[in-house]
Amino acid sequence: MTRNKSFLAVLVLILVISGCSDKYLPLSKKYSPVSADGRPNYAELASWAAHPAKWDPSDSIPKPLRKEKPDQQVDVFYIHPTTHTSKETAGQFNGDLNDAYLNAKTDYSAMLYQASVFNESARVFAPRYRQGHIQQFYAADTIRSRQAFELAYSDVRAAFQYYLEKENNSRPIIIAGHSQGALMASLLLKEFFDGKPLQAKLVAAYVIGWPIRTNEYTTIPLCTMPTQTSCLCSWRTFREGYQPPNKAKETGTSIGVTNPLSWTTDNTFVSRQQNRGSVLYKYNKVYPKTTDAQINGGYVFTKKPKFPWSFLYRTSNYHAGDINLYFMNVRENVKVRVSNYWKR
Repeated sequence: MTRNKSFLAVLVLILVISGCSDKYLPLSKKYSPVSADGRPNYAELASWAAHPAKWDPSDSIPKPLRKEKPDQQVDVFYIHPTTHTSKETAGQFNGDLNDAYLNAKTDYSAMLYQASVFNESARVFAPRYRQGHIQQFYAADTIRSRQAFELAYSDVRAAFQYYLEKENNSRPIIIAGHSQGALMASLLLKEFFDGKPLQAKLVAAYVIGWPIRTNEYTTIPLCTMPTQTSCLCSWRTFREGYQPPNKAKETGTSIGVTNPLSWTTDNTFVSRQQNRGSVLYKYNKVYPKTTDAQINGGYVFTKKPKFPWSFLYRTSNYHAGDINLYFMNVRENVKVRVSNYWKR
């Protein structure tokens, strides 16, 4: 009986730690309004979820890595994934920049667990933007959904233009995004980099959690080696044996995929022994050798990750962990590509 009670106590603790419904509420109380008219003003720091001129969660470093010596000679323009997911706000097609809870959720999920992967090698710029609600990806009204994402991109585009004019100062750039942020990143690459002079400043792009077709760009290739620069990395992660939605439309060589352990594009299996570490629900803990990786049919598949209490992890869709499962490998690869960019 005592053992069962202990098990239940641990289970409840894990659910509390990994849940996202309540932990952002106390954090949201420190947030002030961002916009007077509903639109972002990127001359104001409040319109940035991450910016070098202020402390924000993207500046965090997992405790085991705090002896690192950052060398931020490049910038990363990072676009966060969908955090506008509440059922109560499903009728609000685009997020409200003055929603303190939404901003806290963005900062203490995406900025902390994703954007921070770049901070050893790059200054982090991440705009707040009027993101589309998650339901807009599935809505029957495709015209209204397109309008929601067009509004989101108009903000991201304005933020990037402001960054180029006021902050870049001819520094090399990494473009990064996850999920909806990856969609926005793919549009930025098309408009500002593909076949444009700015491509010469592109260290690499990490467009993760969104399908990128192999013929998406004219002059930006898929990264096929870990040292390659001015190229694009992309992957979506699922458990081995899972059949992703719409797989029939996104198979074979039509979708570009980079293996986040080997940084190649072939279908060679790479064991979890090559995984330098995941950062999961405990930010200050790095779990090594959790996850393997193999490319198949436009996706990255892995056996069930191995970390404490992972037997409770039942999902087969690892979209939320696209970056975190391979956190240390991504962090080190960014460093390698930056070094090779300067050598080039």
